[in-house]
Amino acid sequence: MRHVALIAGAAAAGLVAAGAITYAVAEGNPAPAPATKTPTAESADAGFARDMAVHHQQAVEMSFLVRDRTKDDEVRRLAYDIAQTQANQRGMLLGWLDLWGLPKVSAEPPMTWMGMGDMASGKDGALMPGMATNSEMRKLSTLSGKQAEVFYLQLMTDHHKGGIHMAEGCVAKCTVGVEKRLAQGMVDAQRSEIGLMADMLKERGAHARS
Repeated sequence: MRHVALIAGAAAAGLVAAGAITYAVAEGNPAPAPATKTPTAESADAGFARDMAVHHQQAVEMSFLVRDRTKDDEVRRLAYDIAQTQANQRGMLLGWLDLWGLPKVSAEPPMTWMGMGDMASGKDGALMPGMATNSEMRKLSTLSGKQAEVFYLQLMTDHHKGGIHMAEGCVAKCTVGVEKRLAQGMVDAQRSEIGLMADMLKERGAHARS
């Protein structure tokens, strides 16, 4: 239930943030995005919002899984931080799609907005690069203690690498200023967390998978 509540709260926060953008435009204040042009459904802005919302959702699920399968304070703290941050960001992304009046799903393969739709094989549920497969998610749910910690850190390292690639794509291609800034923040934060997770893996006698 806490998982559902967190996601719902994040979505509400995203709608508030989106509403603030509308208010700024209406009042004649400087807007963080081009005020006269709403992104189209095929735009990089919409594509990134849709795809990263899906990508983030899995990171939240993985983090809640490992939080309940280890008593290690360091891993639990990292998992909580990732879950909270990415749930909030997901809410913002979905809130912008609502503000723009655009669908949250697309008939096109993920990452088409980057010109990389052919990379989204969807094999065993891994819809985008870096995402864990359904089999890996099931495996994580069966592990505990150090084994769960190591596997989570490995999966999340891969996940962050895929997320950084997409966020860099938005920085290069998106036109909405506030979304570009969010994407750059994702790049910076997830690079930092990859370094932290490398140290945590080393402490446990392990290393990243790639």
